Amino acid sequence: MAGYRAEDDYDYLFKVVLIGDSGVGKSNLLSRFTRNEFNLESKSTIGVEFATRSLNVDGKIIKAQIWDTAGQERYRAITSAYYRGAVGALLVYDVTRRVTFENVERWLKELKEHTDPNIVVMLVGNKSDLRHLVAVSTEHGKELAENESLFFMETSALESTNVENAFSEVLTQIYRIVSRKAVETGDDAASAVPSKGERIIIKDDSSAMKRFGCCSS
Repeated sequence: MAGYRAEDDYDYLFKVVLIGDSGVGKSNLLSRFTRNEFNLESKSTIGVEFATRSLNVDGKIIKAQIWDTAGQERYRAITSAYYRGAVGALLVYDVTRRVTFENVERWLKELKEHTDPNIVVMLVGNKSDLRHLVAVSTEHGKELAENESLFFMETSALESTNVENAFSEVLTQIYRIVSRKAVETGDDAASAVPSKGERIIIKDDSSAMKRFGCCSS
């Protein structure tokens, strides 16, 4: 990337949500990707949490705003505001806890109820470093992903395995959808996506996010 670009100088801003059962490692995936940190003693997230990171995709600066479920998943009370405006999702399960894999179907159902059909979804089998404790095989993860038309990757937030790849793939696929729609429908679609310099306003209650051009119905 030639030249220096300020932190807020980006071409596209995409909201991505992390979903899945409590304790599967969503917060550590977020901190590993955005800050390259991992906390063995991490506790359940309290309150709304999101972090940002920018990537270069095809010469464009993509700023990802990644939201964590804030511990609400323990009470099955994730609100529609959490999903609003999301154009990508990482649905995470723990490869050592079969029940978290069995609950993927429920998370998919909730995702479909609250988001646009065009949302890019990556199924993530986390904690792949605990190979001796694996309760969900890679084959089973791939099979479910294929049946549900999801992307699939196994990750280890602890060892930083595939974390970068999982987020990058989701963001790249979102960008391709945006680019394709812009070409198909002309400049209107392109201008519906936040460009560099535009700001997305988040209300105090985090209930309002601007919807992006790639996923308008």
